Amino acid sequence: MEFGLGYIGVGIAAGLAILGAGLGIGRIGGSAAEGISRQPDAAGKIQTAMIISAALIEGAALFAIVIAFLAGGTLNTAVTKASAAKTEVSAPAEGK
Repeated sequence: MEFGLGYIGVGIAAGLAILGAGLGIGRIGGSAAEGISRQPDAAGKIQTAMIISAALIEGAALFAIVIAFLAGGTLNTAVTKASAAKTEVSAPAEGK
């Protein structure tokens, strides 16, 4: 079983997407907590905006992961075909 470089790319891309989403949602949560502590009357509006923003960030991260898996499959197929083309050995010409 041959593994291509596409799987390494998928791991790196998925990790970066999750890392970015985690940082973004963490910052949103921290800022929302600060905003609610400063203005408790606006807690409902802040919480609604926080949930919508977190959902949008999570959707973008999921989209990035799907694209990474699609690109990884394409890269792996290309690398496998290229390595198969290099390893094909032709028979020597007879009579020379």
